[in-house]
Amino acid sequence: MRGPRDDSLGSVAVSRLQVVSGKGGTGKTTVAAALALALAREGRRTLLVEVEGRQGIAQLFGAEALPYEERKIAVAPGGGGEVYALAIDAERALLDYLQMFYKLGSAGRALKKLGAIDFATTIAPGLRDVLLTGKACEAVRRKDKAGRFAYDHVIMDAPPTGRITRFLNVNDEVAGLARFGPIHNQAQAVMKVLKSPETAVHLVTLLEEMPVQETADGIAELQEAGLPVGRVVVNMVRPHHLDEDALRAAAGERRAEVARALSRAGLGGARRGGLAERLVDPLITQAAEHASRVELERAQRTVLEGLDVPTYELPLLGAGMDLAGLYELATELRKQAGDE
Repeated sequence: MRGPRDDSLGSVAVSRLQVVSGKGGTGKTTVAAALALALAREGRRTLLVEVEGRQGIAQLFGAEALPYEERKIAVAPGGGGEVYALAIDAERALLDYLQMFYKLGSAGRALKKLGAIDFATTIAPGLRDVLLTGKACEAVRRKDKAGRFAYDHVIMDAPPTGRITRFLNVNDEVAGLARFGPIHNQAQAVMKVLKSPETAVHLVTLLEEMPVQETADGIAELQEAGLPVGRVVVNMVRPHHLDEDALRAAAGERRAEVARALSRAGLGGARRGGLAERLVDPLITQAAEHASRVELERAQRTVLEGLDVPTYELPLLGAGMDLAGLYELATELRKQAGDE
C-alpha cells in the first residue's frame, strides 16, 4: 500500500524535522531510530532526539544513558553519514533558556538547587512542552560558522499519539503562560518550524484495531491543528504463511481434507487414533487462528487506506530488536522510499 510521494525519506528529503509518534507498544522509538539510520545512510548528519526521559534510544543502540548533550552514537556504513542523539531534559532546557534570554548564568543554577526549576515545569506543564519542542527546533535551525545547517535532519521520538497534537501545538500551551515577551516569542518561533514544510509528523501503528483507530484519531487532530502529517508506518508486520486457497480451507475448518493430505504425505493412516488424526486438530486450530488474524489485518489495512496518508510497512523481526535489526529496518525504509 503506497500513497503519493513526498520525498520525506527519499533521496531529496524535504522534511528536516521528522516527528515520530505512535500508541504505546507499537515501537515508535525503534522506528525513530531506524529512520535516523536510514537518513544517515544517505550521507546525512542526523540528530535523534528523545523527550520522554525513558532512555529508549540508548538501549536500542547498546549505549550508556544519554546525557543532556549531543553525542554521536552511530556511523552509517557506505553513505558515511552520522547519527547523533540527545535526551532533552526540561529542567536543563529551562536553564539554557534563562541563560539565552536573561543571562542568569550561576543564578539559574542556584534556582535549580532551590528546586525552583522543577517547581516551574511541574505547575506549568505547557512550559515543559515549549522547552522540549523548542530545543528540538533550535537544533533544526542551528547553523555553523559557514552558514550550513548543523544537522541535515532532526528526528524526534515524541510522546504517544494521544498526546502528540497537544505536545506540538505549543501556541495553545503558551496562551495561559504569556501573551507577549520572550516566552511568547519563543513559542511563535517554534510554531513557525512545526507548521512549515520543514516538519513531518509520522504515526506508527500495528495492524490491530486499537492502534489503527488511535492513528486515525491522531491524524484528524493533527490536521485540525494545522500540523503537517507525514506517513503512517505499519510496524511489526507478520508474514502470511498460507495462500488464498489454504486460508479459505483453514477458515472453513476442512478437517477431513487436512487428514487425507497428511496421510498422503506419509504421516500415518487416516484411521482414528493414527498420527494424521492426532495432528489434524492442532494444525487446524493454528491455521484457523492464522486465517482469522489475516482477515483482521486486511480489515485494518482497509481502514488505513481510507486515511489517504502514504504508508510504509516494516516487518516483525523474529530474533528481537538489536543494532543489526535497526540497520535491517533502516534498509527496508530506504528500499520502500526508492520504490516510489
